[in-house]
Amino acid sequence: MDSEHLNIRIRAYQEADYKRLQAIHDPARKNELALAGLSDAFLPLSIAATREGLFEYEVYVAEYRGTPVGFVAFTEDEIAWLYVDVDYSRKGIGKALVEFALQKADGEVSLEVLKGNTPAIALYTACGFEITDTLSGVMPGNEEFPVTVHVMKNKG
Repeated sequence: MDSEHLNIRIRAYQEADYKRLQAIHDPARKNELALAGLSDAFLPLSIAATREGLFEYEVYVAEYRGTPVGFVAFTEDEIAWLYVDVDYSRKGIGKALVEFALQKADGEVSLEVLKGNTPAIALYTACGFEITDTLSGVMPGNEEFPVTVHVMKNKG
């Protein structure tokens, strides 16, 4: 089933969504970290949300048939979080969330993608982003792990 056949609804996050966001984030984050060779850096959403300030951003949820299947957190110039339920990968949900965030943006938008996360790089490239820099440092929220990220920007 491709994205044209999914009826995705995007709406503002509600507190009742939290457990479902955990179920979306944790397996997807494990996959993301594995691609970057950072599996040991995994933190569940219950810890990461606080350490990385999830709720300091605007948070929106993608629903399919009434069930949250993805979420995005952003400001007017940055996409900070984007996760899709692993059972719904490659069905257009991530793209719909990126496009939604871009509609709310004010000009150029940036984001960071872990080096090695080729599926995310492909998604963002398809949505008009390009890699503008590669930086090394420590993982936000889990600073004991060194990390390399690609900074990607669109031209708004």
